[in-house]
Amino acid sequence: MTTLLVYLLALLFSAFVGGVLVGSLFSKSAYKKLRTFADELLTRRDILLSRVSANPVLAPTNNSWETEATFNPAAVVISGRTHLLYRAIGNEGISRLGYASSTNGIVFDERLPYPAYTALNPRTVRRARYAPTLYPSGGSWGGCEDPRMVKINGRIYVSFSVFDGWDFIRMGVMSIPEKDFLAKRFYAWSSITLISPPGQIHKNWVLFPEKINDRFAFIHSITPKVEVAYCDSIEAIGKTAPFIQSWVGPRDANKSREGSWDNHVRGAGPPPLKTAQGWLLFYHAVDENDDGRYKLGVMLLDQQDPTNVICRANVPILSPDKEYENCGKPGTIYACGAVIKDEMLYIYYGGGDRVACVAFAPLNAFLDALTSGEHASLTSVPLKTS
Repeated sequence: MTTLLVYLLALLFSAFVGGVLVGSLFSKSAYKKLRTFADELLTRRDILLSRVSANPVLAPTNNSWETEATFNPAAVVISGRTHLLYRAIGNEGISRLGYASSTNGIVFDERLPYPAYTALNPRTVRRARYAPTLYPSGGSWGGCEDPRMVKINGRIYVSFSVFDGWDFIRMGVMSIPEKDFLAKRFYAWSSITLISPPGQIHKNWVLFPEKINDRFAFIHSITPKVEVAYCDSIEAIGKTAPFIQSWVGPRDANKSREGSWDNHVRGAGPPPLKTAQGWLLFYHAVDENDDGRYKLGVMLLDQQDPTNVICRANVPILSPDKEYENCGKPGTIYACGAVIKDEMLYIYYGGGDRVACVAFAPLNAFLDALTSGEHASLTSVPLKTS
């Protein structure tokens, strides 16, 4: 009896301790933390876009103008073929635009051995040697950087950063007739129209791929809110029409979305993509708790009023976790191109400020997840590359 009583008391004591532990674990604060942790695990597992196995799809070559880097590609689909204009840096440290194209958007079977565009007469082309560590703007000290490309009414428009030293980083736009672009008659580029004011530093301005209310539309800022500027003629900007005015100042002074992963938003990525649900806009941002790593986010904008954000993924949809996304400038995913082709979404981005890469997702699944509050949860699907 004594032994049985001891075992019974031990069992009751164990039950009491277990109850205390369970109660503590599932108290309101503990339960909230546990639930948040579980949600993060589920979200982070499902949020990722699928990278193609062929990454990187473009890498530096032996051509003197692209020996150091080939990255940050702009993209447009014409007659079922994907065309890229990518930023290339050669051994003299100047950024130019290279050209490549593909039937499936992944294997680029056409690539020119010469630049599609070279900026004329930058102020700082003569240097004793190329030293990328001295020029963290993607590793170059002059030229045309980070192109974005759209097709509007039979013309190809390209917006990019005109970089000619740290006192001269302005947004420029040039265009070419679509037929000349397809024929590789790149001598037909128009002259550059500088659309940002002199004496100011601006980057990451993107042109909508169609006119809105019969006017060209530019997203020139997405933090702390989306700002859109409209104009009747791009070529008139800075001449008969005023320069586009945008927020000016150090990036650190304009933080946004406190408490979110994108608390330090850097800027818009590719030009917006028009979908049935709204304009799909990708952007790059930095989390102060994971400083120095450029990640990709996404938001959905209203078609009629694109300054209105309908929804936004609350975690990054692509993070620089692959070796080729850390090969040059560590921790960098920088998207400049995105297209919709055969109901698939393709995002073209620079990895590590050195190579060009592709991520993809089924468009409808992506939009359904984004708009249903599932944070753009995706399921990987097989993708043919030939």
